[in-house]
Amino acid sequence: LRYDSGQKNRAMSLVMLRCGLRVSEVCDLTLPDLDMNARKIVVRDGKGGKDRQVWFSERVREALANWLEVRPEVDGDELWVFPTREGTRTTRQSIHRTIKTYAEKAGIQNWEEVSPHTLRHSFATDLYRETNNIRTVQKALGHADVSTTMIYTHSVDEELENSMKALE
Repeated sequence: LRYDSGQKNRAMSLVMLRCGLRVSEVCDLTLPDLDMNARKIVVRDGKGGKDRQVWFSERVREALANWLEVRPEVDGDELWVFPTREGTRTTRQSIHRTIKTYAEKAGIQNWEEVSPHTLRHSFATDLYRETNNIRTVQKALGHADVSTTMIYTHSVDEELENSMKALE
């Protein structure tokens, strides 16, 4: 059976981009953490040792379902959602390389600067734009202190400034 890294990489990238998971949280994700029916992920032992729940869209569910269909069976107790070909835990470095490779292939300017954290930052900015609620973003990201979350308001403020300056 062939290992479909394309399906894996698509699902992993969407989980970071649309759920705001840290790269280490993606590495640590196990099958019992996924609830495909409720479209929910339980992030266990996130930064600061805290658990949190995040929900995902139908698009993410489809990408995960497609990956899980071809995900190889893994021997052992660890039921990683995104195992390596050998069945071990995927490393942060591996995901970092994958994101950079896809950014370059997509023709993104400054692709060298794109990282898994870029996807998390994009998620937070998008969620803030959608909700205009910094506390919601704080909870989704698992930040203990709202001041950590406040950095995501900067890009939205910049967008507002540019839009207002463009008014005739």
